[in-house]
Amino acid sequence: MIPCLAFGQPGWLEILLVLLIALLLFGSKKLPALARALGKSLSEFKRGKDEVVRELTQSTEQDKEKEEEKTPPA
Repeated sequence: MIPCLAFGQPGWLEILLVLLIALLLFGSKKLPALARALGKSLSEFKRGKDEVVRELTQSTEQDKEKEEEKTPPA
């Protein structure tokens, strides 16, 4: 069992509690800026992940093409 999923997914009450604690820690003026920065970070991460997946797919396809070229048709 994966330890982080031992308690299940967080419900609306847990999410609300986390948001309330964030509001208390950072204040209402900095919270939108933090959320914006988090959104930009997530989009950059997704973009990087997609690039890695695309490169791996291309590499795999090139390897398959090389293998097909090496083996003569029967």
